[in-house]
Amino acid sequence: MFQTQLKWLRDDAHRRELLAQQPSATLVSAEMPLRANLSLLDNIALIPQFRHNLDYEAASTLAWHLLLQTGQEDAALKRDPQLNAVERFVAKLLRAAIEQPTIILIDRPALLLPDIHYPPFLFDLLERLSDHLNDCWILDYQWNEPLYPPARR
Repeated sequence: MFQTQLKWLRDDAHRRELLAQQPSATLVSAEMPLRANLSLLDNIALIPQFRHNLDYEAASTLAWHLLLQTGQEDAALKRDPQLNAVERFVAKLLRAAIEQPTIILIDRPALLLPDIHYPPFLFDLLERLSDHLNDCWILDYQWNEPLYPPARR
């Protein structure tokens, strides 16, 4: 069953400690770039192609279904330089989610979604994908806690 947990970071050393404690978790981070020469759809489909030798048609069908769930299908053919921050975040999240890992770590969402009030967007997106996700940890600094709804803290 899907669960979202907020992990409040004191500082960057605490962040690195949490990341080190979950070496098998899949990371969604500003430090994990997309392939600039691939479309958003192909960036997502690349993961099952590479890890499971899935053919392109099957992998892109999986990626397309996830993209439809997020409502970001209009960005499917855009390449990384053409993506806005929301589309880039969705690509990174779906690239992580397509494998259905045990834990997805969303590292410092404010860096990934700088132009929007990200907590409501993030929780809505995770809810849309809840049937495809396991646990999701959101790693955010303590000083951002007031941005989150009280029920989510």
